[in-house]
Amino acid sequence: MSIEQQLAEGSSLRDAAVTIGTFDGVHRGHKQVFQRLAEAASASGLQTIAVTFRNHPRTVLVADTNVNYITSWVERQALIKCEGVDTVVALDFTEELSLVKARKFVGMLKTSFRMKVLVVGPDFALGYRREGDISALKALGDEMDFRVEVVEPEMSDSQPIRSRTLRQLIAGGDVYEAAAMLGRRFSITGKIIEGDGRGRDLGFPTANLDIEAGRLVPGDGIYATWAIIGGSRYKSATSIGVRPTFGTKPRAVETFIIDFDDEVYSEALTLEFVSRLREELAFPSVKGLIEQMHRDVEEASAILVDEVK
Repeated sequence: MSIEQQLAEGSSLRDAAVTIGTFDGVHRGHKQVFQRLAEAASASGLQTIAVTFRNHPRTVLVADTNVNYITSWVERQALIKCEGVDTVVALDFTEELSLVKARKFVGMLKTSFRMKVLVVGPDFALGYRREGDISALKALGDEMDFRVEVVEPEMSDSQPIRSRTLRQLIAGGDVYEAAAMLGRRFSITGKIIEGDGRGRDLGFPTANLDIEAGRLVPGDGIYATWAIIGGSRYKSATSIGVRPTFGTKPRAVETFIIDFDDEVYSEALTLEFVSRLREELAFPSVKGLIEQMHRDVEEASAILVDEVK
């Protein structure tokens, strides 16, 4: 499907306020953009449109680059909609799109959406070799009858909130700080699959998750988590890693759901990460591992109980 055809799926019969970005994670900084978008639209009777890329531009612009996404594509669309955006338009970032000049791309936005306002962050640029920076976009706006509104970045502990920073935090296991930047807990969803049964043998039967390729998974370690199945929430302790006590195994996400013994194979399970308890360790004996698992479950349970008080 061509760029024009993808944009046409969100074509508007009303004038619009538009924003553009990958919006991975839909974090607090993105929410500021959507808030300004809504304010600009309300003041002028416009509809709101978010143009977002299914894939990160770096995967096309930088050779051999892979991005593990904070949110799945479906989650990202839903989260943007929850911020009050009327229409979410999906674009595939391709080599063809990377070569489009800024003037041409802005013209496409005007044609498809009757764009009257473009809301962006201070570092935003579009078009071939990022030629359409803020200054260039404002000049095009004067010419093409739209205005550019720039939203300053949202800060957390004196640093701007960015998706790249969030990926680093989550990959390093700092899910607590990531939650502060996201404005909600980091979560992943996967289908429960059958494991090797070792957890049950140890007295801690676990739900093993099959995670969608390309999704960001927190760094190896043990976490206090909420497990959500069928709309119900349960306290849980989650292990991510290679189970070094038993020799190196394929990396896995396994969660022990506290006070839960239902059969749930093939069901979808969402994990909300509250805090990291410890790093993954290789124990000299199975007994030592079991003793530590009891402590992990007690600590996770205490953290989660305190959270709901």
